[in-house]
Amino acid sequence: MRTEGIDGIERFTSPGKGRGLRATKHFKVGDLLLSCPAYAYVLTISERGGHCEFCFTRKEGLSKCGKCKKAFYCNVDCQKGDWCMHKLECSAMCAYGDNWSPSETVRLTARIIAKQKMQAERSASEKLLLVREFEAHLNELDNEKREMNQTDIAALHYFYSKHLDFPDHATLTVLLAQVNCNGFTIEDEELSHLGSAVFPDVALMNHSCCPNVIVTYKGIVAEVRAVQEISPGEEVFTSYIDLLYPTEDRNDRLRDSYFFTCDCKECTAKDKDKEKMKVRKLSTPPEPEAVRDMVKYARNVIEDFRRAKHSKNILQQDTFSVPPSELLEMCELSLDRMGSIFEDTNVYMLHMMYQAMGVCLYLEDWDGAMSYGEKIIKPYSMHYPAYSLNVASMYLKLGRLYLGLEKKSMGIKALKKALAIMEVAHGKDHHYIAEIKKEIELQK
Repeated sequence: MRTEGIDGIERFTSPGKGRGLRATKHFKVGDLLLSCPAYAYVLTISERGGHCEFCFTRKEGLSKCGKCKKAFYCNVDCQKGDWCMHKLECSAMCAYGDNWSPSETVRLTARIIAKQKMQAERSASEKLLLVREFEAHLNELDNEKREMNQTDIAALHYFYSKHLDFPDHATLTVLLAQVNCNGFTIEDEELSHLGSAVFPDVALMNHSCCPNVIVTYKGIVAEVRAVQEISPGEEVFTSYIDLLYPTEDRNDRLRDSYFFTCDCKECTAKDKDKEKMKVRKLSTPPEPEAVRDMVKYARNVIEDFRRAKHSKNILQQDTFSVPPSELLEMCELSLDRMGSIFEDTNVYMLHMMYQAMGVCLYLEDWDGAMSYGEKIIKPYSMHYPAYSLNVASMYLKLGRLYLGLEKKSMGIKALKKALAIMEVAHGKDHHYIAEIKKEIELQK
């Protein structure tokens, strides 16, 4: 099926990949290919009070819902605009109190069901791909994922049955699988989680570990911009995963979450793997078996840390399940052990440094966070592709840390490096750009 509806790009059948998106005209680096409003979305619970539930605007002085006192809005217009979705939760939050606890995936799925009942025709988010066309990969789900789906279906009925008419069980099973495979996490300029959404036209893009576009967010709109020159007829690729890691790890993640193995030039050549897995130059080089054992340890400790820190649901907001001080100690111990064989630029070391930096920020240990950030930024710039949001967000965090610690010139320099990336990835007219420029201007 070929569908056209957006200038400069079209849906097509990609050899070996199924549906895909390709360019019909030339795009330069920084050009906007696609702007897609969310079909359905939900603000994460922890951001309530800081962002408007309807438009995701971040500002002080938001007005709260008079009934539940949980949802906040810019003004009456935003509150009215959100009511068709907020009413699914408003009275339930009042009734259940602290026991109201649907996952973010469940909340998003409820809103998709409500949207489908309200709007039968093709939406502005579905110019190229309909939500009902999403891949579900039901046959590839393992028992754990099947059980999670059934748990989410039970939660849907438990928390939303008074305000929502559900489709049959088989349809719900497919929908939950579609959401888990096609949902997006909306993030701010520092890559902090703001919410979850589905952007059908954006979901049409296939994955590559050397993508030619990047997805950013302007409120509840996803924007897709070129990070490489794209010629007419060329397929448009985004990245579904964090590209820091070596080929084997990336493909493990892709198989687990998206049920395919990547065959892009990065995965075929594996040119960056040696540098990403760099081992210390010792007087007595470690035996290959010792290196393999340390890689296994690193992967295990990363998974242990993820379980200790995060919910297992891929669209669920991060939560601490153990005290942050224990998480920091876990990071430090693993860094000591891995550092006996791995260089500081090794991606497993960088992963744990990043986690340690996050815990330091949570604990308001600014000096500790700065120290980890300074170790991370240079190898990040080497391992990630050009115009990486991970690199930009690290410069941004460091810049703000420096300014808070009265290191003015270092702060301005780091913020300007973040800006150089973000002006391409987000576009020069994005409100994040204006905010960072204002931060710099205030230092003069």
